[in-house]
Amino acid sequence: MRTHILFGNISIALMVLFLGSASLYARVKVLDIEPGLTDPAIESVHGPNIALYDPQVPSRHRLYLFITGTGGSAAGSQRMDSIFATWGYHAISIDYEDNVIAVACAHSLDSTSFGRYRDAIVTGAPVSDKIKVDTANSILNRFQKLLVYLVKHDPKGGWSQFVKNGEPAWSRIIVAGHSQGTGHAAYIGKMFRVDRVFMFSGPQDYMDNLHRPAPWQAMKSATPPSRFFAFLSMKDPFNVHHQIANCMMLMDLSKPDTMIVQPGVPVHGESHILINDLPTKWPHAATMFPQFENVWEYMLTADDK
Repeated sequence: MRTHILFGNISIALMVLFLGSASLYARVKVLDIEPGLTDPAIESVHGPNIALYDPQVPSRHRLYLFITGTGGSAAGSQRMDSIFATWGYHAISIDYEDNVIAVACAHSLDSTSFGRYRDAIVTGAPVSDKIKVDTANSILNRFQKLLVYLVKHDPKGGWSQFVKNGEPAWSRIIVAGHSQGTGHAAYIGKMFRVDRVFMFSGPQDYMDNLHRPAPWQAMKSATPPSRFFAFLSMKDPFNVHHQIANCMMLMDLSKPDTMIVQPGVPVHGESHILINDLPTKWPHAATMFPQFENVWEYMLTADDK
């Protein structure tokens, strides 16, 4: 078991849940990989990347890429990643520059502020006045270099199926994020045709002074809008109504496509915006609580046609 100093109540809540049932996932292979090992130009922000899979279950030939929220470490999502691994998915959570919260753009009168913030973190483009990230430390480079490293250093792990011509094989990759990470996941889904996009407790890309979602969320998407799914909390302090508006724009919806879900109750239907009203001290983190495995399973299989 690792020891980490984690950021904020969200990471603490998730780690407590992980410690309570870690023995159930002992068979999952977990690889800790320092970012600098994959590329000397990449800096460590919060610690190692983590890569996981369960060698005892048949592979689903899909990779679950998870992007943490503000201040979160990759290790903080090990509980959720381990569950996906036991279902036959490979899983990766990456370390990246996540210390500038997305709502730093919320009061800007520049409608492009959120989009430039996302572009800077995802691609390393020098376009944002909120954060500076070079190309080497962008999410895309960190992920690509990690995949290539895994193919070389864990040859029996099955990672090569997620690389094509040295680049991520996006059609086999589910891109997910929590909080700040939801917007990065959605931005990647706009850029590349991924298998699915999962958004847990976000995005927060709503322009408070202009009273509308950030326009980047309406840009042409390589991934069909029907492959975007969101799981939100009714009591989220980051305003669930703004999150719903953002998701509607990303999913090209003219009216809300929401459904209330409960822990352990099978989810049926065609909704893409799922909402819980779980009473908890951590509503923003609740979408990652393991009692909602039933919701995650729905997100993995809905719209399979």
